[in-house]
Amino acid sequence: MLEELWDEAVRVLGGRPGTAGDLAARYADARRGYHGTDHVLAVVRDVGLLAGHRSPADRATLVLAALAHDVVYDGRPGDDERASAAWAVERLTAAGVDPGAVADLVLATADHTAGDELTALLVDADLAILGADAEVYERYRAAVRREYAHVPDEDWRRGRARVLRDLAGRDPLYATPQARARWEARAKANLAAELASLDGSP
Repeated sequence: MLEELWDEAVRVLGGRPGTAGDLAARYADARRGYHGTDHVLAVVRDVGLLAGHRSPADRATLVLAALAHDVVYDGRPGDDERASAAWAVERLTAAGVDPGAVADLVLATADHTAGDELTALLVDADLAILGADAEVYERYRAAVRREYAHVPDEDWRRGRARVLRDLAGRDPLYATPQARARWEARAKANLAAELASLDGSP
Protein backbone atom coordinates (compact mmCIF):
# COMPACT_ATOMS: atom_id res chain seq x y z
CA MET A 1 0.00 0.00 0.00
CA LEU A 2 2.69 2.53 0.93
CA GLU A 3 4.73 1.76 -2.17
CA GLU A 4 1.62 2.13 -4.35
CA LEU A 5 0.88 5.53 -2.86
CA TRP A 6 4.50 6.56 -3.39
CA ASP A 7 4.55 5.38 -7.01
CA GLU A 8 1.26 7.11 -7.83
CA ALA A 9 2.47 10.43 -6.44
CA VAL A 10 5.83 10.12 -8.20
CA ARG A 11 4.04 9.52 -11.51
CA VAL A 12 1.92 12.65 -11.03
CA LEU A 13 5.16 14.63 -10.70
CA GLY A 14 6.58 13.06 -13.86
CA GLY A 15 8.98 10.71 -12.11
CA ARG A 16 9.85 7.03 -12.33
CA PRO A 17 8.05 4.65 -9.96
CA GLY A 18 9.75 1.85 -8.07
CA THR A 19 11.97 4.00 -5.85
CA ALA A 20 10.20 3.60 -2.50
CA GLY A 21 12.90 1.20 -1.34
CA ASP A 22 12.49 0.24 2.31
CA LEU A 23 9.58 2.63 2.96
CA ALA A 24 7.08 -0.04 4.04
CA ALA A 25 9.61 -2.04 6.03
CA ARG A 26 10.62 0.99 8.06
CA TYR A 27 7.06 1.78 9.10
CA ALA A 28 6.37 -1.89 9.85
CA ASP A 29 9.23 -2.04 12.37
CA ALA A 30 7.80 -3.70 15.48
CA ARG A 31 9.69 -1.27 17.73
CA ARG A 32 7.37 1.52 16.66
CA GLY A 33 4.41 2.10 18.93
CA TYR A 34 2.53 4.96 17.29
CA HIS A 35 4.70 6.15 14.39
CA GLY A 36 4.07 3.11 12.20
CA THR A 37 2.05 2.16 9.14
CA ASP A 38 -1.35 3.13 10.56
CA HIS A 39 -0.08 6.59 11.46
CA VAL A 40 1.45 7.34 8.08
CA LEU A 41 -1.66 6.11 6.26
CA ALA A 42 -3.79 8.35 8.50
CA VAL A 43 -1.62 11.37 7.64
CA VAL A 44 -1.93 10.59 3.93
CA ARG A 45 -5.71 10.30 4.34
CA ASP A 46 -6.06 13.48 6.36
CA VAL A 47 -3.85 15.60 4.15
CA GLY A 48 -6.01 14.45 1.26
CA LEU A 49 -9.12 15.60 3.11
CA LEU A 50 -7.61 19.00 3.79
CA ALA A 51 -5.93 19.61 0.42
CA GLY A 52 -8.75 18.87 -2.01
CA HIS A 53 -8.58 22.43 -3.35
CA ARG A 54 -4.90 22.21 -4.28
CA SER A 55 -3.49 21.19 -7.67
CA PRO A 56 -2.70 17.54 -8.45
CA ALA A 57 1.01 18.34 -8.24
CA ASP A 58 0.60 19.93 -4.80
CA ARG A 59 -1.44 16.97 -3.57
CA ALA A 60 1.19 14.55 -4.86
CA THR A 61 3.92 16.54 -3.11
CA LEU A 62 1.95 16.40 0.13
CA VAL A 63 1.45 12.64 -0.18
CA LEU A 64 5.18 12.09 -0.68
CA ALA A 65 5.97 14.28 2.31
CA ALA A 66 3.39 12.47 4.43
CA LEU A 67 4.88 9.12 3.46
CA ALA A 68 8.43 10.27 4.21
CA HIS A 69 7.93 12.41 7.30
CA ASP A 70 8.52 9.65 9.90
CA VAL A 71 10.40 7.15 7.74
CA VAL A 72 13.31 7.52 10.18
CA TYR A 73 12.04 7.38 13.76
CA ASP A 74 14.51 6.79 16.56
CA GLY A 75 12.91 9.07 19.15
CA ARG A 76 15.37 11.91 18.49
CA PRO A 77 13.33 15.02 17.60
CA GLY A 78 14.98 17.10 14.92
CA ASP A 79 17.51 14.43 14.01
CA ASP A 80 14.71 12.10 12.91
CA GLU A 81 13.17 14.71 10.62
CA ARG A 82 16.52 15.62 9.11
CA ALA A 83 17.26 11.95 8.44
CA SER A 84 13.77 11.44 6.99
CA ALA A 85 14.25 14.44 4.69
CA ALA A 86 17.60 13.03 3.55
CA TRP A 87 15.92 9.68 2.84
CA ALA A 88 13.29 11.49 0.74
CA VAL A 89 15.96 13.41 -1.19
CA GLU A 90 17.76 10.17 -2.05
CA ARG A 91 14.61 8.34 -3.17
CA LEU A 92 13.11 11.22 -5.13
CA THR A 93 16.39 11.99 -6.85
CA ALA A 94 16.45 8.36 -7.97
CA ALA A 95 12.92 8.84 -9.29
CA GLY A 96 13.88 11.92 -11.27
CA VAL A 97 11.74 14.21 -9.10
CA ASP A 98 13.01 17.48 -7.62
CA PRO A 99 13.08 16.65 -3.90
CA GLY A 100 13.28 20.18 -2.51
CA ALA A 101 9.63 20.81 -1.69
CA VAL A 102 9.13 17.38 -0.13
CA ALA A 103 12.26 17.69 2.00
CA ASP A 104 11.17 21.13 3.23
CA LEU A 105 7.77 19.78 4.21
CA VAL A 106 9.29 16.86 6.11
CA LEU A 107 11.59 19.21 8.02
CA ALA A 108 8.61 21.35 9.04
CA THR A 109 7.14 18.44 11.01
CA ALA A 110 9.97 18.80 13.54
CA ASP A 111 8.26 21.71 15.30
CA HIS A 112 4.89 21.73 13.52
CA THR A 113 5.06 25.34 12.42
CA ALA A 114 4.19 26.54 8.95
CA GLY A 115 4.93 29.63 6.90
CA ASP A 116 2.79 28.72 3.89
CA GLU A 117 -0.42 26.83 3.19
CA LEU A 118 1.17 23.69 1.76
CA THR A 119 3.24 23.23 4.90
CA ALA A 120 0.23 24.05 7.07
CA LEU A 121 -1.78 21.30 5.40
CA LEU A 122 0.83 18.66 6.19
CA VAL A 123 1.43 19.87 9.74
CA ASP A 124 -2.30 19.94 10.46
CA ALA A 125 -2.73 16.42 9.07
CA ASP A 126 0.14 15.19 11.24
CA LEU A 127 -1.59 16.67 14.31
CA ALA A 128 -5.05 15.39 13.40
CA ILE A 129 -4.77 12.60 15.98
CA LEU A 130 -5.00 15.23 18.72
CA GLY A 131 -8.60 15.82 17.65
CA ALA A 132 -9.63 12.16 17.76
CA ASP A 133 -12.38 10.89 20.03
CA ALA A 134 -11.36 10.05 23.58
CA GLU A 135 -10.89 6.30 23.02
CA VAL A 136 -8.69 6.73 19.95
CA TYR A 137 -6.72 9.48 21.68
CA GLU A 138 -6.03 7.21 24.64
CA ARG A 139 -4.68 4.50 22.30
CA TYR A 140 -2.46 7.12 20.70
CA ARG A 141 -1.20 8.32 24.10
CA ALA A 142 -0.41 4.76 25.21
CA ALA A 143 1.33 3.95 21.92
CA VAL A 144 3.58 7.00 22.17
CA ARG A 145 4.46 6.07 25.75
CA ARG A 146 5.50 2.58 24.53
CA GLU A 147 7.91 4.21 22.10
CA TYR A 148 9.55 5.92 25.07
CA ALA A 149 9.39 2.93 27.42
CA HIS A 150 13.08 3.40 28.15
CA VAL A 151 12.38 6.83 29.69
CA PRO A 152 11.63 6.84 33.45
CA ASP A 153 8.11 7.90 34.39
CA GLU A 154 9.08 11.19 36.00
CA ASP A 155 11.18 12.23 33.01
CA TRP A 156 8.41 11.13 30.65
CA ARG A 157 5.75 13.17 32.46
CA ARG A 158 7.94 16.25 32.47
CA GLY A 159 8.88 15.97 28.79
CA ARG A 160 5.41 15.04 27.63
CA ALA A 161 3.84 17.90 29.59
CA ARG A 162 6.27 20.36 28.01
CA VAL A 163 5.27 19.24 24.52
CA LEU A 164 1.55 19.30 25.30
CA ARG A 165 1.69 22.74 26.91
CA ASP A 166 3.32 24.11 23.78
CA LEU A 167 0.57 22.65 21.63
CA ALA A 168 -2.24 23.65 23.99
CA GLY A 169 -0.91 27.20 24.09
CA ARG A 170 -1.25 27.65 20.35
CA ASP A 171 -4.32 29.69 19.47
CA PRO A 172 -5.39 28.37 17.12
CA LEU A 173 -3.77 24.96 17.30
CA TYR A 174 -4.44 24.18 13.64
CA ALA A 175 -3.19 26.52 10.95
CA THR A 176 -5.87 25.89 8.31
CA PRO A 177 -9.57 26.68 8.68
CA GLN A 178 -10.60 23.25 7.44
CA ALA A 179 -8.51 21.53 10.13
CA ARG A 180 -9.84 23.87 12.81
CA ALA A 181 -13.40 23.04 11.83
CA ARG A 182 -12.70 19.30 11.99
CA TRP A 183 -10.46 18.93 15.04
CA GLU A 184 -9.76 22.10 17.06
CA ALA A 185 -12.35 21.81 19.83
CA ARG A 186 -11.79 18.11 20.45
CA ALA A 187 -8.01 18.52 20.34
CA LYS A 188 -8.04 21.28 22.94
CA ALA A 189 -10.16 19.08 25.22
CA ASN A 190 -7.86 16.08 24.75
CA LEU A 191 -4.75 18.12 25.46
CA ALA A 192 -6.28 19.64 28.59
CA ALA A 193 -7.34 16.22 29.88
CA GLU A 194 -3.93 14.64 29.33
CA LEU A 195 -2.14 17.59 30.89
CA ALA A 196 -4.39 17.33 33.94
CA SER A 197 -3.56 13.62 34.24
CA LEU A 198 0.18 14.33 33.99
CA ASP A 199 0.00 17.10 36.55
CA GLY A 200 -1.89 14.79 38.89
CA SER A 201 0.53 11.89 38.57
CA PRO A 202 2.48 10.89 41.65
